[in-house]
Amino acid sequence: MSRLLRTRDGSEARVGFVELFFDLVFVFAITQVSHFLLEDLSWDGVLKAAMLLAAVWWAWIYTSWVTNWLDPQKAAVQIGLFVLMAAGLVMSAALPHAFDETGLAFGVAFAFIQVGRTVFMLMACREDTGLRRNFQRILVWLSLSGALWIGGGLAAPEVRLWWWGAAILIEYLGPALYFVVPGLGRSTTADWNVEGGHMAERVGLFIIICLGETLLISGATFAGLDWTTEVWLAFASAFASTIAMWWLFFSQAHESAAHAIAHSEDPGALARKAYTYSPLLIVAGIIVVAVSDELVLAHPGGHVVPAAALTLLGGPALFLLGTAVAIYALWGKIAWPRLMGAVLLCAAWLIVPRVTPVVLSWLSTGMLLAVGVWETTRTRRQRA
Repeated sequence: MSRLLRTRDGSEARVGFVELFFDLVFVFAITQVSHFLLEDLSWDGVLKAAMLLAAVWWAWIYTSWVTNWLDPQKAAVQIGLFVLMAAGLVMSAALPHAFDETGLAFGVAFAFIQVGRTVFMLMACREDTGLRRNFQRILVWLSLSGALWIGGGLAAPEVRLWWWGAAILIEYLGPALYFVVPGLGRSTTADWNVEGGHMAERVGLFIIICLGETLLISGATFAGLDWTTEVWLAFASAFASTIAMWWLFFSQAHESAAHAIAHSEDPGALARKAYTYSPLLIVAGIIVVAVSDELVLAHPGGHVVPAAALTLLGGPALFLLGTAVAIYALWGKIAWPRLMGAVLLCAAWLIVPRVTPVVLSWLSTGMLLAVGVWETTRTRRQRA
C-alpha cells in the first residue's frame, strides 16, 4: 500500500481531477449550510449553522491533507475518494434537519468520513514509520469524536448540540495538541511535512466553491423576482461583492503562500496555521454574505431588520478578519486595511435605521472594494 503515497521528488504536486470531482460534493454542502442559516437567523440558528460549517470544513480539510500525501492517480485512492463522496452526499443531504430527524444520518456519515479516511491512510503508509505513528494517534482522537457524533445523533434533539459541541471541540483540539495519546506519544510538525503548492491550490479551490455558491444563490433568487430598479441594484451589489471577495483572496499574497510554506523551516506548522484553522473565518464570511444577498434581493426596500443588518455587515467583516488572520499566520504581517475595513463595517451599525437594505448592501460592498483598491494602490507604490 505504500505505493499509494506521492513521490516527493522536489517537484510541485498538482491537484488531481479526482480531487476536483470530490469537491463537487461540497458545493452541495456549502449550499445546505447557507439555506440552514437563512431559515433560522436566530442566535440559536447561527450557533447550529456555525457548528455544521465547522464539521463540513473539517471533513474537507482533513481530506486535503491526506491527498497531499496520497497519489490521486492511483485507482485505490480514487475509489477511496468516491466512497468519501458518497458519505459526503449523505452528510450534506442530512444537514438541513441534522438537529431534528436526520441527526443520526448526519452523525454516522461524518464519523465514517473521519474514521474511514484515517484507516485507509494507515494502510497506505504502514511502511512509513513516522506517518503511521501520526495516523495511529489521529485515529484515537477521531474515534473518540466519532463516538460523540453518533451518540449525538441518537440523543434527543434538545441535547444534541452538547454532544456535537464536545465532538467539534475534540476534532479541533487534536491538531493543536499534536494528537497526544498516552502510550503513543505526540506528533510533531515534522510529521506533517506538506507540499505547499498543493495545499494553497486546494484551499483556493474551496474558496472558489464558496464564491460560486454565492453566485448560484444570487442568480437563482434574481431569476424568480420582478426586475425592478431596486432588485437590479441589489443584484449588482451581490455580484460586485463576490468579485471583491475574489479579488481580496486571490491576490499576489495567495500566490506567494505556496512559496512561503515550501521555504519555511517548519512547513507543517505553517500549513496548519494558514490552511487548517484560519480559512474557516473566510468561508463563514462568504456564506453569511450569500445569505445577506438573498435577503436583500427578496426585500431591497423598506427598513433593515436586525437579522439582515447583521448579515450585511457581519459577512464582509468576517471575511476581512479571516483574510487578515491568514496573512498574519503566513507572514506575521498585520493587514491594517482589512482590519480597518472590518471595524468600519461594525461601526456602520449606527446608520442602519437610516438606510434601506439595498443601500446598506452597497455600503458593505463598497467597503470590500475600497480595501481592495487601497491594498492594490499601496502595493504598486511600493514597487515603484
